[in-house]
Amino acid sequence: MKERYRLLGTYCENCKTSFFPPRKICPKCRRKGKTRQIEFSGRGRVFSYTVINVGSKTFENYTPYIIGLIELEEGPRVMSQIVDCKPEEVYIGMKVEACFRKLFEQGDNGIISYGFKFRPVDDSWKEYYEKLLADKKIKIAQRIN
Repeated sequence: MKERYRLLGTYCENCKTSFFPPRKICPKCRRKGKTRQIEFSGRGRVFSYTVINVGSKTFENYTPYIIGLIELEEGPRVMSQIVDCKPEEVYIGMKVEACFRKLFEQGDNGIISYGFKFRPVDDSWKEYYEKLLADKKIKIAQRIN
């Protein structure tokens, strides 16, 4: 399953709509649509979420964990775990990005499955960088004058 490792979907050139997971036939246009495979940016916002406090046997070691419905920038919604934050830090509209993580393992000697999850976007560096650029522009302007 290639879409487990990359956020692959389908884009319909007829109705200009993106879908996840990939589809052979456009759900809107049906057979009239011409679809092609695309890779999504992996960036989006939390549309909805819930906190799982009692998980199934496979996931009981990870509780509590957050499952969210993520609306990607390209439009489709993806169900995924939200990681790298506490349940009380998640909110509707929070910016998130896809990351590659372990999904689960089957016992001590079993298969380990990897795939995408979502984490909060860390834009903290942007404010510093924008200030740095602004200061540099001021220094250049002062040299010219």
